[in-house]
Parts: sequence; C-alpha cells; structure tokens
Amino acid sequence: MMKWNKEIWNIRKRFTLTFFVIILPFFFLIPGVLYFLARNGISVGTVTVPITVTFVLIGLLCFLLGYVISFFLMRNVFHPLEEMSRASRQIARGDYSAQIDYQGSIDEIQTTIDNFNFMARELNSVEIMRNDFIANVSHEFKTPLSSIAGYVTLLQDPDLSESERNEYIQMAFFNIEKLNDLTSNILQLSRLENQNALREPVRYRLDEQIREAIVLLEPKWSKKNITLDVDLMELSYTGQSALLFQVWTNLIGNAVKFSNPGSSVAITLRQYHNDITVTVSDRGIGMTEETKKHIFEKFYQGDSSRKEQGNGLGLAICRIILDLCGGDIHVSSEPGKGSVFTVRLLSPEE
Repeated sequence: MMKWNKEIWNIRKRFTLTFFVIILPFFFLIPGVLYFLARNGISVGTVTVPITVTFVLIGLLCFLLGYVISFFLMRNVFHPLEEMSRASRQIARGDYSAQIDYQGSIDEIQTTIDNFNFMARELNSVEIMRNDFIANVSHEFKTPLSSIAGYVTLLQDPDLSESERNEYIQMAFFNIEKLNDLTSNILQLSRLENQNALREPVRYRLDEQIREAIVLLEPKWSKKNITLDVDLMELSYTGQSALLFQVWTNLIGNAVKFSNPGSSVAITLRQYHNDITVTVSDRGIGMTEETKKHIFEKFYQGDSSRKEQGNGLGLAICRIILDLCGGDIHVSSEPGKGSVFTVRLLSPEE
C-alpha cells in the first residue's frame, strides 16, 4: 500500500510539473503569436485552420518539453531529495548505516550527497566505537568486581587458616587496585578526549621530570629486582609538564610490569637540534606484529599475558597526550626480546 501511494505521489508531481511547464510557455508564446499576426495585418477573427494547427503543434511541443523537463527534475533533483529525507529519518532513528546512491548528473547535488554519505559513515564509525567502548568498560569492570566478590565470599569461611585468609585479602586488594586504576584511566581518557584548550606551556627540566617518574615507581621495580640503566641528557623543555609526566609514568611502569624479575630497563633522553627523543626499552615478553599494530588502541591488550597485567588504556592515553603536545610515539618489539618505545618531541625555538 505504501509503495502504491508513493507511485501515485510521483505521478502527481510529474503532471504538476508538466502543467506548469505548459502554462508558462503558452503565457509567453500566445501574446507573441498575436503580436506577430497583428504586425502582418492578420486579424485574430480571421485565423485560418493552418494557424490553429500551429497552435496545437506548439501545445504538443510544450507538453512533450514539459514532460521531459519534469522527468529530468524528478530523476536528478526530487528523487535524490526524497532519498536524503529518508536517510535523514533513518539516522534520526539511530541507524547510521544509511547511504544514498545518486545516478544523476548535477554536480552540486552529487557533492551534497557525497558529503551526506561521508557524514553517515563517520557517525556509524563513532557509534561502533561507542558501543565497543561501553562493552569493553563493562567487561573490564565486571572482571575485578567478580574477583573481589569471590574472595570476600571465601573470607566468610570460619575454617580458613591464617595464611589462606591473608592470601585472599591480598588478592581482593589487588583487584581493588586494578579497579581503581581502570577508573582513573577512564576519567583521564575522557578528560583528554574532550580537552579543547591546553594550559599555558611551562619551562622545566625534562630530565628531572623523568627521574621523578622513576622515583615514583621505585616500589614496583625494586619489588621485581629490576636494574635501571638511566642515561638522561640535561635538558630544559617548554611544554605541558603535567601531561608529559603521565606519559613517562605509563611507559616506565609498563616496562617494569612486562619485564622478567631480575632483568633491566633502559631509559634515555637525547636532543638532536630541535628533535627531543626519549626511549624506554625493556627485555620483557615483547609483542607480535599484530599486537604492535593495535597497541595504542583503547582497551587493546594483545595476548593473555598482557590482559592479566593491565586494562589496555595506558598507551592509548600516551598517544592522545603526545598528539595534544605535538609529539609522537613508536614501538619496536619482538616476542621474547622485549620492546622499545620511542617518544619524539619538538623543542620550541627560543
């Protein structure tokens, strides 16, 4: 029924267009013909049959011309506008897969539809990312919460030994800390992605800031008996101090986290002209080529060994911060041979 109503509507529009295209030519042609006859001394009352036939032919020509013009307008203008209206309603309902196929020849409408299709694809991508983000956040929250609930349930057993009770308490605190880190990272990520303006850059000692990050993480690398090979060039830098401190703590923390006990982590700081380079290298588990492709994506954790030790947000935060600060980050790694993260910053000219 809906399809039949649409066809009737299309026919009505086409005849309406044809009617107006016929009326307008006659409106201008008839006075012109009468003026032509008067100039040649022919009275309207003495119009002969051939003149009448001429009017009929002109009318038929106008009708055909009107039909052709209406067909052109229907195909190249009105139908695409209808499709755009339909697709807009589809997007308004939350379905961002809408696309319009334009077969016409009007460049302006083609450009408009191309832009509409691009907008729809971008909205669809954002919707997919949003759904994935919600699913990942839900999963990441559920895992430590389930663990905490399980260990608390076990602690209710009155027959537990002291060592078992302490072990369960430690595991519950471990998952509480994991949940706290996840919450902090999500809030940090949200602030960074919605940050339109940065604070005024400050000048500070970059090498001292990296040393502060190393000292802050001392309990973690001391616990694993990891040796730090620190080679930092004395360097002053003008930039976003608070944000970059987050980068160093994430990178060094990851290097310690994925290193084997008793191994070493190397941290260097160098400047070549206006190019500042910071490298953090470890001799840990390393990563595959597939992991390297996605390591800076939100919630991506690669293999199971990484899933047990993180939430997949730290490196995503590093990438966003460095994008905001005009820097970049790269990784080179091989499975079983460790990883090297390289941060490049552009030193502002004094």
